[in-house]
Amino acid sequence: MAQKIILEVVTPERKVFSQEIDSLVVPATEGYLGVLSDHAPLVTGIFPGVLTYKSEGEEKKMAVSGGFLEVADNHAVLLADTAEKSDEINLDRAKRAKERAEKRLVERSETIDALRAEMALKRAIARIKTLQ
Repeated sequence: MAQKIILEVVTPERKVFSQEIDSLVVPATEGYLGVLSDHAPLVTGIFPGVLTYKSEGEEKKMAVSGGFLEVADNHAVLLADTAEKSDEINLDRAKRAKERAEKRLVERSETIDALRAEMALKRAIARIKTLQ
């Protein structure tokens, strides 16, 4: 039997997830990164995207945005700005957030914070992809 990894996902508000898993794929700063048991120790930044993990042969997804991942001794800790399991995401709300962010980026008025709108767009896209 293959060794497991303990995955913990924590945001400033709560502990979102803590469980033994088989594998993990995260949206790291240099692209998507896979983690299996006995992975070399690492610390990497996380971009908004979809975190995918396998547990007991079943693949599950979570929308994450920003933060850091530390892996050591078959323990992965993701400190995320936000994290939402697929059953916590409202698809209609995510689509509306995507439309609002796209509208703000098109308008580009002086009162609009373009970086904030871009990050909101990335979070909304991650939520939508998590449900697909």
